[in-house]
Amino acid sequence: MSSRMQIYEAVRRIPRGRVSTYGDIAKAAGLPGQARQVGYALAALGGETDIPWHRVVNTSGRVSVRTGDRSVEELQRALLRAEGIRFGPADTIDLRRYRHE
Repeated sequence: MSSRMQIYEAVRRIPRGRVSTYGDIAKAAGLPGQARQVGYALAALGGETDIPWHRVVNTSGRVSVRTGDRSVEELQRALLRAEGIRFGPADTIDLRRYRHE
């Protein structure tokens, strides 16, 4: 199985209403230390996908800033809120509460 497929399978295991970090997914996919590869794999997804990409956040509990199109960040926040995830100060997610490892 390709590393990209391993990443996608790890992301699919994040339950609704929970989040994982890029590093958590890299580790779960057997790619420790390759969090950036997780970002690249998720960025490569098309618009229609069954992979819950929106459940992956950075290690600070924030939606990662993408260059250019802020609508993706807004969509990710909306999808997370729809699953009951609450954002605190500075648009952060409490990883102690919502993190799935």
